[in-house]
Amino acid sequence: MKTKALRLYGVEDLRLEEFELPALKPDEILGKVVSDSICMSSYKAAEQGGAHKRVPDNVAENPIIIGHEFCGEIVQVGEKWKDQFKPGQKFAVQPALNLPGNRDLGYSFGLCGGDATYVIFPHEVMEHGCLLPYEGEAFFGASLAEPLACVCCASHSMFHTPSKEVYAHEMGIKKGGNMVMMAAVGPMGLAAIDYTIHCDRRPGLLVITDIDQSRLDRAARLLTKEEAAKHGVELHYVNTRDIDAKKVLMDFTGGKGYDDAFVFAPVPAVVELCDSVLGTDGCMNFFSGPADHEFSAKINLYNVHYAATHIMGSAGSNANDLKECLEMISAGKLTPAFLITHVGGLNAAGETTLNLPKIPGGKKLIYTHVDMPLTAIADFAEKGKTDPFFAKLAELTDKTNGLWNAEAEAYLLKEKAAE
Repeated sequence: MKTKALRLYGVEDLRLEEFELPALKPDEILGKVVSDSICMSSYKAAEQGGAHKRVPDNVAENPIIIGHEFCGEIVQVGEKWKDQFKPGQKFAVQPALNLPGNRDLGYSFGLCGGDATYVIFPHEVMEHGCLLPYEGEAFFGASLAEPLACVCCASHSMFHTPSKEVYAHEMGIKKGGNMVMMAAVGPMGLAAIDYTIHCDRRPGLLVITDIDQSRLDRAARLLTKEEAAKHGVELHYVNTRDIDAKKVLMDFTGGKGYDDAFVFAPVPAVVELCDSVLGTDGCMNFFSGPADHEFSAKINLYNVHYAATHIMGSAGSNANDLKECLEMISAGKLTPAFLITHVGGLNAAGETTLNLPKIPGGKKLIYTHVDMPLTAIADFAEKGKTDPFFAKLAELTDKTNGLWNAEAEAYLLKEKAAE
């Protein structure tokens, strides 16, 4: 069987190519990819090529298929897995395999990645429990489950030492505590807000900061104070551009500071502000992985010593995180569509990946069997004036207040998808 895939050969060298897949081995599974959400981590891999810690050094001779937030259907199952998987099943993927050499899906494999029409899952994926059945209606939900799982992982990875009598870390955010998320109204920030409000371990106070008022306003419309209050969370959105940010943020806590803090942008000033508002035993998660290997910022070590503040980071997630988010999506507790602002076909994946930081908005969703330019959902109506296809998409997304939805996905695949 032939596949069409976006392959990485080196620094900024992405090529959309068609090639023959080898015969399926007994310990492999053939999958049809339907959707892939483009991640900033893929941009970093494309920018660094073989220097990226997950991309093989010999990528020029053995290119990899890029993309790791993908979902699709199982086509063929090798003999080893016939009791666990069946053709026609929808699948979700946990790309972090935790293999020697940092080999992960979307970074390290020549036959398996999200920006492809068909892929072969190597035996390691199934052996590590990273190919998961998906029962949701829309494919895009499972594509967005992976970034949601990353914020789930971040929440579970936080830690505190509540007692000086016992030297033990208590894992997870402080239940009912104070939490701040900085630079947090991009796609990953929205995912974190959604998860934090609707998971089973929530803060009492949640403050969201950014310096882009339009993005703050959108976040406030999608994830409202009223919705947060239903779940016992006092939610505030704050533009820190022209204010005494530290004072305003500390005032929300009555001067106590924050138990849990997340940084969603690799900007020294943001890191330093976040560090400055930590309370006693406060935990800061530097969530946004920088491309600069020498990235650093000033940290108040006085507070580290006397107030037991601490810093950690989390990258990716595990299979349990993904399962949790898939269950929450299926139960209607999470809304992946909040993250999506653009939709396109596989033909748009390469240019989108290389220019991702320059494209405004949230997540860019690619349908791999579709030929379509990357298009903002907000532009559907304008394009629809001359194109009935976009007019229909505008009509369908208007039903959900401008959000991508299962009905729009089904229409897109019916009208544009090719086998």
